[in-house]
Amino acid sequence: MSPPTQLAAPQATSNRYVPSADAQEPAGHPHGVRATARIRAAHNGRVTTLPQMRSDGPFYLRRMRTDGSAATVGIIGAMSAPLGGDRLTLDITAEDRAELKVITAAATLALRGPTTDAATYDVRLTAGEHAHLRWLPQPLISAAGSNLRQTYTVDLAATARLVLREEQYLGRADEEPGHLVSRILVHRAGRPLLDQRTAYGAPEPGWDGPAVLNGHRAVGQLLVVDPRLDVRRDPVLLGDGTKDGCAVLAPLAGGPALLATAVAPTTSTLRELLDEAYALALAR
Repeated sequence: MSPPTQLAAPQATSNRYVPSADAQEPAGHPHGVRATARIRAAHNGRVTTLPQMRSDGPFYLRRMRTDGSAATVGIIGAMSAPLGGDRLTLDITAEDRAELKVITAAATLALRGPTTDAATYDVRLTAGEHAHLRWLPQPLISAAGSNLRQTYTVDLAATARLVLREEQYLGRADEEPGHLVSRILVHRAGRPLLDQRTAYGAPEPGWDGPAVLNGHRAVGQLLVVDPRLDVRRDPVLLGDGTKDGCAVLAPLAGGPALLATAVAPTTSTLRELLDEAYALALAR
């Protein structure tokens, strides 16, 4: 298995990612859903509070019961989305010293909808100094005929901690997947840490070949950023790379960060590989 390409990024001039001039973003469909949900977590000196929780469109936000000083927010789907032409955004901020965990109640299902135009699903994650932000959703399922562009844009302070898990299942039972393009853009302390793009399904060339998925249908990544990490070791291979899939856990050059990339035949096997990678990352 060859992991998705990690692109080297130039020196950053600000702490915000600016798309290139030739980048084209889908215009959306006039009847598609436009929705932006927002979560803002702050630390009041004792515990993490949630001064802003704004539900919108298919995103219904609910505070979950937790132990300790951290806050947990669950995202519950209020309608079928994303469909072709939808423009969906989640804007999540953990301010200085806040501890925030965000989960989803169920898998996200990308469907074709009334148009073949691409839907966009943008997740914006921001973590301040000494903040701890965990994004742990259920898998994204790319159904036949769907067309989705998903983007993670992450801004981290120098002392922030992040756990970002991304799981995708390509096609439901006995069907081909739709077209799925996913990009992860991470800046830490105003400098680029990761710029990675993956693309699956027709018309992408060779997406299911032996150099990419080798017939597997579950793919995922786990990014751990933590100033306390020991990342001086070589990459580690998890699994034997056969029918049960495998994962590679490797350090990133731009900071105290580890990235695991995994492929597997099922979502349960994929989760096991990513959980193993996470346990190894914490041990390091």
